[in-house]
Amino acid sequence: MPIPLSYSYRNLLARRLTTFLTALGMALVVFVFAAVLMLSEGLRRTLVATGSFDNVVVLRAGSESEVQSAIDRTQAGIILAQPEAAVDQEGRQMAAAEAIVLINLPRRGSGMPGNVIIRGVQPGSPELRREVRIGAGRFLKPGSNEIVAGSQIAKRYQGAGLGETMRFAMREWRVVGILEAGNTGFASELWADVETLLAAFRRTGFSSVILRLRDPGAFEALKARLESDPRLPVQVLREVQFYENQSKRLATFIRLLGLALTGIFGIGAILGAMVTMYAQVGARVSEIGTLRALGFKRHHILAAFLLESMLLGFLGWGLALVPAALLNFITLSTLNWSSFAELSFKFALTPGILVKSLLFGVGMGLVGGFLPALKAARLPLLEALRAA
Repeated sequence: MPIPLSYSYRNLLARRLTTFLTALGMALVVFVFAAVLMLSEGLRRTLVATGSFDNVVVLRAGSESEVQSAIDRTQAGIILAQPEAAVDQEGRQMAAAEAIVLINLPRRGSGMPGNVIIRGVQPGSPELRREVRIGAGRFLKPGSNEIVAGSQIAKRYQGAGLGETMRFAMREWRVVGILEAGNTGFASELWADVETLLAAFRRTGFSSVILRLRDPGAFEALKARLESDPRLPVQVLREVQFYENQSKRLATFIRLLGLALTGIFGIGAILGAMVTMYAQVGARVSEIGTLRALGFKRHHILAAFLLESMLLGFLGWGLALVPAALLNFITLSTLNWSSFAELSFKFALTPGILVKSLLFGVGMGLVGGFLPALKAARLPLLEALRAA
């Protein structure tokens, strides 16, 4: 019969201060581990949420982002005329040719410059983005020097608030509306009329063409036809795939860097758990001898001490969970490596991250407690009884 579970947690309760300090050290490591995963997942979610499954993005072949892409007007006209495009209630095609330009704006408070995307849009662009709505003010008028600003940009940059003006491309631009775009990348963009924007920057072509499919299942047929057309050196992607590709490099970098730091801190936490458990074994030699005399086997002793160290890891996970959950309310900004513009996003705590961090915390306890538990199990019976 194995040693009861109550034996392990009562031993931890009997040494509350040591137990708490060891668990706190493990909690700090689990918190860092969870925060890294939440940071990476928050970035990925923000970019993936920016796209829709039934939207298609057409870029120049070989381009990794809209900033690098160029589609001339003839090519855009061909793409916009595709029969797979959906139509709205008024019979208008749900498609738009758009342009992307990077501009530099001073941040509020510090005045430090930052890169911001300004997207040249057509009247049909808002209908293609289900997540976007005008939270304040109104939408811009075609052919004007009016701008609507994403909510994150309006908060962070000078001249981007409702009714304010900014100057770039030797023109004055007035903000007439604020875009509420939820947890998507559109909240980190400015929108202007595409023809006005192209004229201001002396450009003639677009960056991308976006269209809504009548039938999402028609994607492969549309992709095959456009990519095989000799007039169109383009690549065709579902919008969700396009934005997921945008997140991969930066999210992977954050994850690898964070996990490397977690690994270093984790070694320290494991050593802390190991020292604690060795101390427990040394202080409880007589107790171990009594257990052996009562008929408990070596593997029972091993399991009891391993369980005790795993409970330390579980307690560390529980302590880390509270500050990790609070990270959900924090908004960060970083440079999008694909567009080279600032992107705002939030931490995201998912059930998967909860499970991974739990396994990580319990795993640290298991590794840290293995050698002390092995020592306890191998104590000679006579030596342990003499200590008793």
